[in-house]
Amino acid sequence: MAFQSTTPAVPHIQRDDDVLRITRWDFAPGAATGWHEHAWPYFVTMLVAGKLRIDDGVTERDVDLFAGEAYVREAGVKHDVQNASAHAISFVEIEIKRPAILFGQAAGH
Repeated sequence: MAFQSTTPAVPHIQRDDDVLRITRWDFAPGAATGWHEHAWPYFVTMLVAGKLRIDDGVTERDVDLFAGEAYVREAGVKHDVQNASAHAISFVEIEIKRPAILFGQAAGH
């Protein structure tokens, strides 16, 4: 369920309030986030092209992503993410804690 890595990915929280959490993640080769679950829907944008190895507890797969490429996932995702590239990679993760506030759908709008 979790990758055997002695090198953790390094999170740099850029914003964390009641609406959003924005985190830049930096991964040395082989670094991993550790097993975790996302409480909120989130977006990821790659800053450096690379290969992510993803273990969801059932399957393990490698995904090649380009710099600037983005993807979105729903809340409840459980996984471990590892840098399967031979070089360091980084991405920005934006977790949406209160989408109604963020997108102007609060009561009375």
